[in-house]
Amino acid sequence: MKRESFQSRLGFILVSAGCAIGIGNVWKFPYVTGANGGGVFVLCYLLSLILMGVPILTMELAVGRASRQSAVLSYKALEPHGSKWHLHGWFCVIGCYLLMMYYTTVAGWMLGYFFKYLGGSFSGLAGDTIDGVFGAMLDNPGEMTLWMVLVVLAGFLVVSFGLQKGLERISKVMMLCLLVLMVVLAIHSMTLEGGMEGLKFYLLPDFSRAMEAGLGSVITAAMNQAFFTLSLGIAAMEIFGSYMTRNHTLTGESVRICCLDTFVALMSGLIIFPACFSFGVQPDAGPSLIFMTLPKVFANMAVGRLWGSLFFLFMTFASFTTVIAVFENLLANCIDNFGWTRKKAALVNCVFILIASLPCVLGYNLWSGFHPFLGKDVLDSEDFIVSNLLLPIGSLVYLLFCVTKWGWGFDKYLAEANTGSGLKLPESGPAKKALQVYFSVILPLLILVILIQGLPSLSWQIGVCVVTLALLLLMAHRKKA
Repeated sequence: MKRESFQSRLGFILVSAGCAIGIGNVWKFPYVTGANGGGVFVLCYLLSLILMGVPILTMELAVGRASRQSAVLSYKALEPHGSKWHLHGWFCVIGCYLLMMYYTTVAGWMLGYFFKYLGGSFSGLAGDTIDGVFGAMLDNPGEMTLWMVLVVLAGFLVVSFGLQKGLERISKVMMLCLLVLMVVLAIHSMTLEGGMEGLKFYLLPDFSRAMEAGLGSVITAAMNQAFFTLSLGIAAMEIFGSYMTRNHTLTGESVRICCLDTFVALMSGLIIFPACFSFGVQPDAGPSLIFMTLPKVFANMAVGRLWGSLFFLFMTFASFTTVIAVFENLLANCIDNFGWTRKKAALVNCVFILIASLPCVLGYNLWSGFHPFLGKDVLDSEDFIVSNLLLPIGSLVYLLFCVTKWGWGFDKYLAEANTGSGLKLPESGPAKKALQVYFSVILPLLILVILIQGLPSLSWQIGVCVVTLALLLLMAHRKKA
């Protein structure tokens, strides 16, 4: 069966960026920035994105484009005979399912809050009564299930129509609407009285504030955010490489995707920080920033119902573009590995995700006493496994597969990355050798730093490193002739 492909280059960039752009950009980025002193964190984040995010993204896309297959079969097509790199492909599939088992619930929160603002549920509320709206939603399993089911059904309906008619067409519209909404919201925030102080905090590096937060902590937090914002390591981006043409270099396309992803993250700060400073709200309020702190800001704004509705519409678009992009990955894996039709893959996966998402929904009410992993609730347990284990370990696997002689190999990766017109990596001389050293030695160490600092204790750090090493040796093992 002929491999599907994107209708246009713009479609590829918007769909890929839509996968990367999600709740982490517009929810996590602002409060992590606030907790880490503002401008210095943003500067470190941008540097980390260039030094780490772009290279790993080119590798995922290269594996996908060279093989024209989804996760498992892409490794099988490129790995040396007798090696087991394709085992990681199954971990990628598991990671995508785990991600959607809680991401659909959080996307449902965004959708629910949009309709609450649109229907006037926040009109006349103030203080603790605003906080109570979020708590009441979490306590209501029926409401939580409704929003989650709507997200899942809508997502699989979109991808059931195919790559061009479903994912690409809808993502284009939603991404363009998202960008317009961001600009409108940012302009409004920056015109609020006192908003300029928020801009100074956000954009002007102040090393004294960074030293108060701990400069080392600021740098590692920036590395962590830059790394995870692109959802690298579970083949979420690799699948779009398999749909690409060979007309443009992967470095150039990766830079464009990262720029769009970063633009959304930075713009979210332009929306949130001026508004917080204008109304005297702390910008480091943590995860509650979106659902408890910002609604109090909207309550004090003129026409706050309108601005709240627009903000949560923007949040819904940001989360839903990620949902449908990962759903496409799930379908592609079933089509490639099991020979299913797209309609059958959509139906089976829809039923599975609906059932598998229920523990996260119920974990806030009927199953509130259930803490399956490290004493964390269901959502935090699933998020920990994906964000702190599967993403960094998976990225390390992709990296070593592309740059070592036991995997696909640096020269083959480089040739694929540089195919087409656009920005190219050095292919000869000292520059190529320096790049190979960076990719083979320094970048793996940086990923290990992210992996280790995201684990809760020394025993966990040692255990995960040993298991990761064993897994890498198993996958790289080649049978003797």
